[in-house]
Amino acid sequence: MKRLILALQFMTCLPLPAVAASEADFAGAIRWFPAAGLVVGAVVAGAGRIAVGIDPWAGALLALIGWVAVTGALHLDGLGDIADASGAAHANRARLSAVLADPHIGSFGVVAIVLQLLAKLVLLRLVLVAGPWWVLIVVPVLARIGPLVWTLSLPPLHEGLGTRFRGAIGWGHVVAWSLPVAGAAILAPGLGAGALAIVLWRLWLRSRIGGISGDGHGAGIELVESACLLGLVLAR
Repeated sequence: MKRLILALQFMTCLPLPAVAASEADFAGAIRWFPAAGLVVGAVVAGAGRIAVGIDPWAGALLALIGWVAVTGALHLDGLGDIADASGAAHANRARLSAVLADPHIGSFGVVAIVLQLLAKLVLLRLVLVAGPWWVLIVVPVLARIGPLVWTLSLPPLHEGLGTRFRGAIGWGHVVAWSLPVAGAAILAPGLGAGALAIVLWRLWLRSRIGGISGDGHGAGIELVESACLLGLVLAR
């Protein structure tokens, strides 16, 4: 339970009690990231379901607001940082790392965040209209399996919590979370686009950045979520 609470604290802005935790507990929290996605998904699906009866755009907007609010825009920040680094540094990996370390956001980051929010808004509307609405609960879960895969298959860019994460999980945890999502994908095949996006993001990080960081996780979660929504729309 302690590690689940820590995972929720990492991945959401929910008001949770402080818990005494060791380094092993913090590292082990990564096992519960998909569970945090389940909470995010419940907020998104619930918000959208409440308002979609009034108007599909109202449902999509409320779902998006809930999505951003419950995560505190944490992953959007990572997407902006990766966009700035990739756009400003091009093929220079040393320069890319320097831009990633800069806490300020640039034009590439702003554009990426705005486009991501617009994409999610439109795709949410289409999913809410076409259904099934419950699949929105699964999308953030699938996206948060990504950090488990990227942690296990990519070297950390920095020593620290990311390094400890890697020692706290194994491929068995990936399989355990993937099985129920695969079951949902039988009913909603479009979710397969999210699994593909996890693999493609891993390849991009390896070739362009050389490893994984917190920004890489955040950006990847955002992109996998959008890929899931797009897949659901195209698979109608």
